[in-house]
Amino acid sequence: MFTELNSILNITPDSFTQGEFILVSDRQSDASFLIHHFLSLYLRARCKVLFLGLVQSFNHYSAVSQRLGVSLAQAKEKGQLVFLEGLKESLSVLTPQETNTQSQAMDFLRDPAVGLKSLYEFVRSSMSSSGGRSEGADGAEEWGPPVLLVDDLSVLLSLGVSVGAVLDFSHYCRATVCSQLQGNVVMLTRCDGDEEEDDGDDEGSERLLKGLTHQCSLTLHVQGLPTGFCRDIHGQVEVCWRRRQGDGQYTQKKLFQYKVHDKGASFFARGTSSAVL
Repeated sequence: MFTELNSILNITPDSFTQGEFILVSDRQSDASFLIHHFLSLYLRARCKVLFLGLVQSFNHYSAVSQRLGVSLAQAKEKGQLVFLEGLKESLSVLTPQETNTQSQAMDFLRDPAVGLKSLYEFVRSSMSSSGGRSEGADGAEEWGPPVLLVDDLSVLLSLGVSVGAVLDFSHYCRATVCSQLQGNVVMLTRCDGDEEEDDGDDEGSERLLKGLTHQCSLTLHVQGLPTGFCRDIHGQVEVCWRRRQGDGQYTQKKLFQYKVHDKGASFFARGTSSAVL
């Protein structure tokens, strides 16, 4: 958990807005460190967390979280964390066995054209069955609002799922988690091409980013520095708040630079890093 980022977003494990859809995105950079931040934040806040890890193994997320002072293994054992390991689940779908006891969440791999209904049903049932309580070794554990994290949505496009189906999935997740259960959703998506490019393989990811941006209430967009590589500044993140105000929408944007450390990250206003002062 990054305290400087919490200060920028005006949140803490004890105080955060419920019902938010947070979009994390990157372009020619890596925003996965923000997913680790939100994961540790909501676990510290004692939220019931469902994590759809579509690109990395549980051991990867566990190792990073350990450096941030959070144990995913303990969270799973207590029932606070439900982790869908997409890589392992995909293997069970593509190479089925008679003794297979895996969930049906990744069944869309058999026919991506049918959409993501199976994945959404997994989300809905996991969130609805939590009920805010989990029976642990010392009795009933009381959890806070539910949280859904997805890393990352854009990988679904490479698996043959259409942009429309992914946007439908995010819409239904937002309706269920944010509106119905008053929890939060955090999703990561990636765009590999330049911003001015709008053709070829990147067209789908660009359409996905634009569609998700219209759905969310908070975006954190990570990019490399326009001036190129710098040892002491790893990139910049644009934070955009979207709030409904009367009949319209109020938008506020702020730009920060950052540096990722082994056990965290530093954020600072553009041009105020010690490397340039």
